[in-house]
Formats: sequence, C-alpha cells, structure tokens
Amino acid sequence: MVRRLFLVLAVALAAAVALRHSRTAPAQEETGEKGKAKASSCVMCHKSISPGVVADWQASKHAQNDVDCATCHGDDHKSASSAEKARIPTPETCAECHEERVAQFRKGKHALAWVAMKAMPMAHAQPVALMDGMKGCGGCHKIGLKSEQEMKDLRREGAGYGLASCDACHTRHTFSAAEARDPAACRTCHMGFDHPQWEMYSSSKHGVRHELRKDGVLPATAAAPTCQQCHMPEGDHAVITSWGFLAVRLPMPEDKAWAADRATILQGLGVLDPEGKPTARLEAVKAANLARLTEEEWKAPRERMVKACRECHSERFARGELGKGDDMIRQADRLMAEALREVAALYRDGVLAKPAGYAAAFPDLLQFHESPTPIEQKLWTMFLEHRMRAFQGTFHASPDYALWYGWSELVRDLTEIRAEAKDLREKAGK
Repeated sequence: MVRRLFLVLAVALAAAVALRHSRTAPAQEETGEKGKAKASSCVMCHKSISPGVVADWQASKHAQNDVDCATCHGDDHKSASSAEKARIPTPETCAECHEERVAQFRKGKHALAWVAMKAMPMAHAQPVALMDGMKGCGGCHKIGLKSEQEMKDLRREGAGYGLASCDACHTRHTFSAAEARDPAACRTCHMGFDHPQWEMYSSSKHGVRHELRKDGVLPATAAAPTCQQCHMPEGDHAVITSWGFLAVRLPMPEDKAWAADRATILQGLGVLDPEGKPTARLEAVKAANLARLTEEEWKAPRERMVKACRECHSERFARGELGKGDDMIRQADRLMAEALREVAALYRDGVLAKPAGYAAAFPDLLQFHESPTPIEQKLWTMFLEHRMRAFQGTFHASPDYALWYGWSELVRDLTEIRAEAKDLREKAGK
C-alpha cells in the first residue's frame, strides 16, 4: 500500500515538473508546411490565449526567417502579470530590417494621416467610441506616425491594428506583402462618403480587369493595374498625389476666374480670411501636407503618375486623361465657389449669425457635420462628398461617380442652396 502511494506521488511530481518546464522553458522547434520556425514559451502560452495570433505568425515570412516574438516585442514580458512590458513595435522597429521602405513611408501622405485628423476642428467633438475607440476617423488615420505615448494610449484602449503604422496594411501577425499588394487591402479606408476610391476603382475598367485576371478569365500577363501599381510604383511607400485630399494648390492658376474660385474655397477652408490674407490654419494645412503649395510639389507626383500610366498607355493618352481630372476640379470649383459666396453673403448681411468659435465671418467647410444650420450642412456635404466624387471619379476612370454621384449632385446642391438662401432672406426681411 505504501509502495503504491509512493509510486502515485512520484508520477504526480514528475508531471508537475514537466508542466512547469513546458510553461517556462523554450519549446522545441515546430515544423510547418513551409519549413521550420523557432517556437518559444510565447508560442506555447499564446496558443491557448490568442491562437489566431500564433497561427498568423507561424504562416509569416518572419517565422520562416527566425524573426520571433522577442525581436519585435522584447523579452521583458514573461508572464500574464507582465503583459504591459511587451514592447509596442514602432516604425523604427520595422526599420531595423526594412529601412528603405520605412524611409519612403515617412515621405508620403499616409505618415501624416494622424496629424491630418488631429488638425480637423471637428475631430475633437466626436463620441469617445469613434475617436478613442477607433471606430471613426481614427480607425483609418492611425496609420499615421504617432508619439510613443499616443501608441501606448491606443494600445490600452484596445486598438486592433495600425499602432506601428506599417501594420495598418501589413496586418499583424502575418505582415504579408502579398496582402498589402492587393487592392482589397486599400478597401478598408479608401471607400465610402468622402473618398470612395474602392468603389470607383473596382467598377472601372482597371478594377474589372484585375478581378477577371484573378478569376483566371484573363491570363496572368494581362494588363490590369492595381491601386499599388499606380500609387506605389515599384513598391515605393511614399504615397502622394498631385492634388492632395482637398484638391487645392498653389500657385494660383493663370485663369483669373479659376483663381478667384480657388481663393473663395481657401476662405471656406479657413486658410485665407475674408480679406484674402493667410490665417493660422494655413500652418496646420502645411504640417499635414493637405495641399501642394509649390509648383514642384504638384509636378513631381504628377510625373510619377504619368510614368506609371505609361506602363500600359502612351504618354499623350496619360497626360490627356489626367488633364481631364484637372479640368473637372476647375469646373467643380466654379459651382463650389458660387455656393460659398451665397452663404458668405448671408453672414455679411446678418441673415445668418456668425457661429461661436469661427475665426471669421465666413462658412467653415471643415466643421463638417458640426455645421450649425441646414444650409451650411448642405454646403460642407457639397464640398466633401460631391466635389470629391466629381474629380476623384474622373481620375479613377469611373464615369458614374464622376457624373451622377459627383457633378450632377453639385449642380443640384447649388440650386438648393440658392433657393434656401432666398427663403432665409425673405424670412429675415432682407
């Protein structure tokens, strides 16, 4: 009896030692379909806590090249009680191996996405779930460079991806280049209200041919441009466009009517005051690189785009098509400026009261849905939705967006704004 009890205790003790060893000592190498990758105590623990993370890492190039958890997260996190000691990867972490790509990224507009969001006056009026919870603007704009403290705050709030910027497109923990090269990777952010590039591209001849090539209807050699081929030629991560997000630039055009219209739009953006002088907001626009402020800043990305187009088209065709986009901006600016002048006149004549906090007695397009009256709501929608779609649809070879969701809506907006302005004047007796 004693002997049997001793034997049971010995077996139990051996099992306990083995279990403790499995939790603290590095595991043996595991073999996957694509070769051997180093495993560690991190893998053994996280297989039960977050198996998806482990599966993604094991399928990654990192695993195949012995880039393990400690390479990116450090080795201070050793137990559940020290999870906060796991280092947050930053672009600098990625640059240890991908120095050229990170340097390119820093030069592009994606790197400034966080700054651009913070520069918007309406951003700070969003519900906590949208801003801190990353369900609104921040959900996409967190691809931009952030301070270490901002990354810590986002991590504490449970942000799922994008803390390191790079992982917004190369999703953790696969960090797949193939994923980031597919147009669908852009779909998460480049869609919807103010920039439906995905909808435009996927329904354009470019997007349709890409889909048909993926389905095997077209041969693998068929020309079918992706977002990345046009905007990130040869993998260049310095993504930037000639016109920028706001589609305004300097110097002013030689066309006097267009120059006057653009000046009015700059006033609506708060970059120029009602007298046409620069305001403090111009510095925010510069910091976020929201507009091209010199001819060279505009020309460099235009020439890069022409070069990308020439992979499939003649230079004459490419410049002609891009020129149509430029002209659509000119035409849209005419309607937009007319609408802005209608509302500005209501301010000037006392029909509309100047909203508290406005820098000048001029409608502020960047207040977005915080705009205080229906006519001002119509104005910012005209700018951010319909003007955007008119010129973006033209550049992305999407006739339906350029016309029906863009230009046609702009014409209707101006008609409604004029009618409403007339009604407001009649009610005010002016």
